[in-house]
Amino acid sequence: MAQSQEREEGHLGVINPASLSVRWVQGFPKQDVHFVNDSTICYSSGNFVIFINIETKKKTVLQCMNGIVGVVATNIPYEVVAFSDRKLKPVIYIYNFPGLTRRIKLKGNVLLDYTLLSFSYCGTYLASYSSLPEFELALWNWESGVILCKKSQPGVDVSHMTFNPMNWRQLCLSSPSSVTVWTIERSNQEHYLKVKSVKLPMEDGSYFNEKDVVFPESLPKDPIYGPVLPLSAIAGLVGEEAETFRPKDDVYPLLHPTMHCWTPTSDLYVGCEEGHLLSINGESLEATVLDKTEDSLPEEVGRDLISPVSMAYQKGGVLASGIDGFVYSFIIKDSKYSIEDFLQIKEPVEQLVFSPSYKMLLIQTEKGSVYIYTFGEEPTLDKILEACDGKFQSTDLITPGNEYCMTLTYSGEICIWCVEDGACVSRIYLNTPATVLACSPSSLSAAVGTVGGSVHFIDVLDAESPQAVHKAFLSEYPVQHLLYDQRGMYLLAGTSEGYIFVINAKPSSLFHILGFVEVGKDILQISTVSLLETDIVEVMVLSPLPETGRSRLEIFTLPKILPQVSATFANERGRMRDEFIHKFLYETEHSLSSAVLDFQSHQIYGFCSEVPYICSYPLPEKEHSGVYILKPYQKVQSKQYGAGMISLSVHGLWLLTRAKCGTLCIRDIHTLESFVRCRSHSHQGHGIQSVRMSMDGQNILVNGRDDGTLVCLRWRQFGGNVANEILEYWQQLLTSLSITIQKENSYLNLRQRYSLDLGSEPEYTVNEDVNLHIESSQEELVLVDNTKEIPWIQKKNQEAIKKEVKQYSNKRREIKRGIKELAKTVLNMMEENEAVDNIAQLEQKEFGLDLEELEWLQRESEEEVAKIRKDVEMRNLAKRYLAELIKEECWNSMAVKGRALKCFHIPYVVENFPMKERTEEELKEVNRVLQQKKIETECLKLRKEIIEAQSTVTMAKAHREEEEEEEEEEAAAPRDASLPNYLLGSLCTDFGVHASLLSSQLELHSREEKINQIVLLKDIIYKVKTVFNNEFDAAYKQKEFEIARVKERNVRIQEIILDLELEESVWLPEFDDSEKPERTLVVEHGEITAPIHVPPWKKAKTELIAAPKMEQWLQAQAMNTRNRALMDMMGGVLEVRKEDILRMVIPQPAFMAKPDAVWTEEERKQFKDYEKKVKELNEEKDKYRKSLEAELKKIQNSIQESTQNFDEYLKRLFERRVKAEMVVSQEELKINNLVFSLLLDEEISCRETFLNNYLTRKQEEKSQTSEAIQKSKEDLDVYKENYDNLLAEDKVLDRSFKKEFSEIPSHQVDILYKLFKRRPRTHKPKIQSDATSLVPFGERPGSGKLNKDAFAQLMKAMDDLDGINNIPEGLDPLVWSHFCMTRRMKVENEQKVKQKAAGLVEMMAFLRRRVDEDEKMQQEIEKVSHELILLQEEKAKFQLNLTIQILLKQGQVELENFQLLLEYSDAILINKSIIEDLNAVIRTQGQKKVASMMESKDIHKGIFHIEWEHKKMEMEMEDLNQKAWDIQMLFFSRERQKFLNEPNYESLVAIQIGIMEQTIAVLDKTHKKNVENCKKLLKKLGKYSNQKDVANYTLSCNLREELVAVSERKDICNAMGSILTCEKIAKERYENMMEQQKLTNISKQQAEQISVLQAEVQRLRMKTFPALVPM
Repeated sequence: MAQSQEREEGHLGVINPASLSVRWVQGFPKQDVHFVNDSTICYSSGNFVIFINIETKKKTVLQCMNGIVGVVATNIPYEVVAFSDRKLKPVIYIYNFPGLTRRIKLKGNVLLDYTLLSFSYCGTYLASYSSLPEFELALWNWESGVILCKKSQPGVDVSHMTFNPMNWRQLCLSSPSSVTVWTIERSNQEHYLKVKSVKLPMEDGSYFNEKDVVFPESLPKDPIYGPVLPLSAIAGLVGEEAETFRPKDDVYPLLHPTMHCWTPTSDLYVGCEEGHLLSINGESLEATVLDKTEDSLPEEVGRDLISPVSMAYQKGGVLASGIDGFVYSFIIKDSKYSIEDFLQIKEPVEQLVFSPSYKMLLIQTEKGSVYIYTFGEEPTLDKILEACDGKFQSTDLITPGNEYCMTLTYSGEICIWCVEDGACVSRIYLNTPATVLACSPSSLSAAVGTVGGSVHFIDVLDAESPQAVHKAFLSEYPVQHLLYDQRGMYLLAGTSEGYIFVINAKPSSLFHILGFVEVGKDILQISTVSLLETDIVEVMVLSPLPETGRSRLEIFTLPKILPQVSATFANERGRMRDEFIHKFLYETEHSLSSAVLDFQSHQIYGFCSEVPYICSYPLPEKEHSGVYILKPYQKVQSKQYGAGMISLSVHGLWLLTRAKCGTLCIRDIHTLESFVRCRSHSHQGHGIQSVRMSMDGQNILVNGRDDGTLVCLRWRQFGGNVANEILEYWQQLLTSLSITIQKENSYLNLRQRYSLDLGSEPEYTVNEDVNLHIESSQEELVLVDNTKEIPWIQKKNQEAIKKEVKQYSNKRREIKRGIKELAKTVLNMMEENEAVDNIAQLEQKEFGLDLEELEWLQRESEEEVAKIRKDVEMRNLAKRYLAELIKEECWNSMAVKGRALKCFHIPYVVENFPMKERTEEELKEVNRVLQQKKIETECLKLRKEIIEAQSTVTMAKAHREEEEEEEEEEAAAPRDASLPNYLLGSLCTDFGVHASLLSSQLELHSREEKINQIVLLKDIIYKVKTVFNNEFDAAYKQKEFEIARVKERNVRIQEIILDLELEESVWLPEFDDSEKPERTLVVEHGEITAPIHVPPWKKAKTELIAAPKMEQWLQAQAMNTRNRALMDMMGGVLEVRKEDILRMVIPQPAFMAKPDAVWTEEERKQFKDYEKKVKELNEEKDKYRKSLEAELKKIQNSIQESTQNFDEYLKRLFERRVKAEMVVSQEELKINNLVFSLLLDEEISCRETFLNNYLTRKQEEKSQTSEAIQKSKEDLDVYKENYDNLLAEDKVLDRSFKKEFSEIPSHQVDILYKLFKRRPRTHKPKIQSDATSLVPFGERPGSGKLNKDAFAQLMKAMDDLDGINNIPEGLDPLVWSHFCMTRRMKVENEQKVKQKAAGLVEMMAFLRRRVDEDEKMQQEIEKVSHELILLQEEKAKFQLNLTIQILLKQGQVELENFQLLLEYSDAILINKSIIEDLNAVIRTQGQKKVASMMESKDIHKGIFHIEWEHKKMEMEMEDLNQKAWDIQMLFFSRERQKFLNEPNYESLVAIQIGIMEQTIAVLDKTHKKNVENCKKLLKKLGKYSNQKDVANYTLSCNLREELVAVSERKDICNAMGSILTCEKIAKERYENMMEQQKLTNISKQQAEQISVLQAEVQRLRMKTFPALVPM
């Protein structure tokens, strides 16, 4: 094991005599696992980098002293490991392996974090990528520790980065949205990064043609409305964003890459989320979607390979893994690939990595497990690392703490680890969410708390096979704290609700629950003191008081004899009595995050949560009542940041403090100063979660909160008094507990043997060597128990309730009887109340006994009504507010309200123009433009006068011309007003609106002129609408007058109809809602269908006002005697009116009732007079009736005439409205044309600005490339000069050889020259054939290490050539040594020449690339300049070619096809007379041409026939194309599309079938279970039916016997007594039976009432339950 020697500034500089070191680390990979060499892998976990030897599975740890480890990378040829930390301004560390010595530290300018690191396969290059805010890619030379080059791409997150194994100059970066290939270019010592993006296909695998956004080539040409510009110019973009701008409709979803890998041919394979596999060419970067063969799909159901999560290249294809737990082999051939199953892991696979020799494949799962697949004749799959199911939730040491420890995960997985080396001994799964773990000091058992409120007890007597022996269901709230006292007598379990359950910790007592103590909620910590010399256990509980900002401490005592007297200490409900456990309450002035009680129980040590201090609080010596406020006695700065926790060592003399910073401090309990500090975790992982120390103090377990790392610490130097104290106490504790431990372990052993003898299966899953098929706990089945288990606390409550019911049954009976008598009394009183008079009767509510309940119900109902009323009022208020907004916007803000006007008899509707009042800004703008136009007119007139004054004509003639001009101007003024409308482009002059200030449509060239023209046109529209609205108002008033006149005449018509007794209806015209829209704003009473709610106060007020008014009216009627007399005597009139003639009737004489024969003469005369009067009256009636009919007809005719005249007037107004709308539309069309021209002008300006900016950027880039070329040329010249010098030196050495050896004989010189030219042969290391066949990349060129090794090998071979054995005969040894030195210099110089030559070639290639870029940039500049010139020409043409509006009458447009006009781009506007003269000339010339045309008529017929045939064939071709298009556009359902487009359709159908089969299986299983339950129920009911049949048979036998006895008694009675005696006896028996039945019913009712009262008494008793805090 090795650790980093590095110490940062914040680390302690003083070396303590006692210090801690890391013994082992247990953690699982959250990032990728890497190979260091063929036999070692490494990964990061928390603050450590863990190395595992594959063969021995031995672990080595490298610690990062600056916090949590970021990303890790390895370089296999150099055997180095690089990792980054995650502090501010992170650093990259590079360490050697296996020595684990730091080689170099790389410091960059990154602010927050490195996200990716990657070594090149050859050379000393390291690539790093940082996250926010830089997003910087940097290339390092890690040997020298310098950044060679770097480049930032803001906002781009990269998920994967790799070097090309065959070319270190290529680097691929992939993210979920893009794939980019970076090329590293080198010129001598300068390095540059060049990036190219890969064009990805769309999600369906197809490609789309990407258009050039900057210079689009296929834009349509519009000769009328100006140039068509790119979308970026229309959007108004002028910066760099215009180069990449695309509308939303043009953005298509692309494939999402997940992983990539390189091939030996420098190509790329990329896997996508959509299931596609891409092949990318390394040079052109063209992406090709590989096709999947249909026969390569897996046949098993439920397999779904959506997207490869990881990929690894092998010969002939790639290995890929998905989320289904399978490793697939993609066999690629050309543009197709097939899929084969390679390996099944049963867990989602996250990473696949080949070893350097390609003999092994590393497989990393999502959970963190690591497998090694070894290739060979018999492939093997070994599990190197088995991960736990989640991070460690809790840890503890198994007594005595020097052999085994336990860990717990949230899913309920318990692991036992060896303390010596950290190896996993065994596992057990509880299959339930767990929270906390604790090991018993008095036995080899452990307790586990769960989220469901249970405590599971684990037997760890045999560490290799733990068993769950007991389960205690305490409550329904989660168990958050578990703590054994120091002697292991009691187990304290704290829940989230504030209950602390006291459990007997001994297995021999079957973990009996002794009771519970109620404390504050949200318990922070539980601390105990259980000394060997005492018989009590003191417990302290810390809980927060957030409302006051304080903390509460509750201390109580548990005696040693508590298991024997638990019934006395706890009440019926299991709650410990405060007076027996001596419970005391304390509070601190500030909040604490942790607190412990010292062993002498004299003071409390607390860790402040808001300030970094550790305080000691002395406890009062005397007992107290209530809450005692503790004052700090000693305060020491913790030097740890974040909320911390504190705990005591076994002997109580050390304080172990931990905080969010991740540092563990061991402090002296007297001085509170730390004597040991160890940083095992970091604040990035939220610090330390728990610390456990063994009894002897030798081992310390530290568990991280979020980094998932468990660290075992041990002492480096441990001795003296510090060690003696804890070792002595440990020996004493073991001696004291040895008997108990032996006894309890024997009990556990007997229990285990007994369970084995019975052959019972364990309830939980035990696993020693967990096989591959074990999945995570989320996927395991949870045992379902049909019978719901009741918590212990609920059971105690139920038992107490039953006991109380039994105890107070008599009292309840008496209370029920009294209540019943009271109810009878109240009923009698109510009956008496109903019998008395109304005045003496009491109200019904006065008989209510429970007035409080009645008031409460009434108050509750009133509150509910008030709540509903408030909701209704708020909704109404919201609606009224919305109505006010609408009214303000659409009605109040209108100066002219919109309304309509309808005709009386014809369906004509005329609407006015709703108009808003013009704002002050609009009026100011109009006045400004009008004033400006008037000034321009006056200026033009003055300029004309000045020009005329300067003429050479005489003053008299000038004066005469001025008078003529004035006369002409006066005559022209009315003529201008009457100019033809077609020159103005509208008919505004028909409404009396002057358009003299409008500029001519042929003179609107500047932007300001167009804006002023728009303002004037808007003013004309306003005036036209105003004129029409005035006419509309006049018509509206006329209609009001007509309706009033019709109503006035209808009064007389109604009288005539009544007099004539006709059944005609009177036509009464009314205004419609559209004519009076203000009526819609007022709600009439008739429109309200729901009943109107009148408040009581309003109703009382109305009644109070109505009563006096009625009295006044009655008094007024009583005082009006004149009217009463008139009504009584003369029918209410003083004289007979003419209208009453029709109602007059002459009364018949009385004798007419007698027959005619008995009449007298006088009576006959009277009859004649009567007939005469009747005749005269009838004539008067007929005459008056005719006059009334004539008057009626006259009035109706006058009404008809007047309304028809109004309708005619309204028709003319309707035509006027149409004309006004025409004028408004004409003016708005002109405004729209002007606005469009302004908008187009702005777009052209934006495009011009963008092109200028783009040209500026390109020129800057051009200058940069020119500077780069110049610099490259200079460097190349210097380098070439050095190369030439070196080459010249080499030639000089060759030429001067014979001169240097001129003193020796010539034949020896020739021999030496041959030896001088001779070079040793360097033998390349032969690669084994099996390695050659496995490694797909072979030898990787360009490695600096290989070059150095080759040169060293050459020098070694030169040593062999320089040996004495190679000396020619007769040569002096001194000459030979001089020769060897000269030859060695020559060889070294040749090597330098070769290196210089390679560098020269590289620099020339770099210069050539820069020249190509410069030429390309020049072409771009020329293209932009050309585009800018064309745009400027278009802009000038657009400003000169204006769009004008001309009014034409029908008949003047001669062309039938209007589209032909659009093709005359060079048309001009000329006078009509010119056209007529030209037509006459054309007509003359046409007549001459007719003759020649008749001659060629026959020839043209043939031509026409051929053309017709050609046209016919074209039409047939169009028909066929249309049919083909219709066939393509045929409707296809989604299922058919899926069948055609889905390559895995059969697999998809198979998956759906598999899902349905699984569903059917589950339903079948559920159905069988229900059938079994029904059968059990039916069997139970059958038994019950048989019992009832037996009972019925017994009763029938008894009934038969009783009937016999009755008949015998009846015979005896009849024989002995009379009939009256029998009837009396029967009546008495009947009365007794009725009385007995009545009493039975009464007893039942009383029993029910007693149960209700008992529950109420229980509720009241619980309500008045004594509080915990004494007042």
